[in-house]
Amino acid sequence: MLEIKGIHKDFGEGEVLKGVDLSVDKGDVIAILGPSGSGKTTLLRCMNFLETADGGTMCFDGEEFTFGHIKKKDIARLRKKTAFVFQNYNLFLNKTALQNVTEGLIVARRIPKTEAVATGKKMLDKVGLSERYDYYPHQLSGGQQQRVAIARALATDPEIIYFDEPTSALDPELTGEVLEVMRQLADDGMTMLVVTHELGFARTVSNKVIFMEDGMVVEEGSAEDIFEHPKQERTREFLRLETKGN
Repeated sequence: MLEIKGIHKDFGEGEVLKGVDLSVDKGDVIAILGPSGSGKTTLLRCMNFLETADGGTMCFDGEEFTFGHIKKKDIARLRKKTAFVFQNYNLFLNKTALQNVTEGLIVARRIPKTEAVATGKKMLDKVGLSERYDYYPHQLSGGQQQRVAIARALATDPEIIYFDEPTSALDPELTGEVLEVMRQLADDGMTMLVVTHELGFARTVSNKVIFMEDGMVVEEGSAEDIFEHPKQERTREFLRLETKGN
């Protein structure tokens, strides 16, 4: 479905990504773990062309593209196959929950408003916000705002959703409601790449785990392999520290 080979990214102060390879099959839920500064978020942003990678290739649905030389029209086409959920929701503060979900459908995809509204309501229902269509972001909790962001992502009917630490801005009591929505999406077969520090989610929901450090993949495998039988000492150390911290 999606394969990345040799992706590099340099911000001018040294390489942030040093030749990362990644393979995604339909229905995968891939948890990307690693310490701060390991390149996890940059990897997701380069894959969705929010950052411009300096080198490497992407093969998506059988088409191959070269990072750094991809055409704008191809980027636009590829983005229609994916969605991105940010750490800090990125909602329009002057628009209701429903308007936040429908704005991209109406403006960017030129979907008729009545159809967009029907889709928006369906997706807000799916994330448990059927009573919050007309609420503005300031009237919603952080967890509810992130669920609006997930509904917005789902509304575009993506093949893959990228999640960049979707619970990192939330209080602990609100984290569970967002993770529960993500668990349901996984059960429904949604393909997801999730940068996260939530080890419980990575262990119980993902089918594949990648551990990154210093712009490279240190270890990857099934959730059971990584959590029960990590091969690399650095992986074991990270898991020990994260488990202790939580």
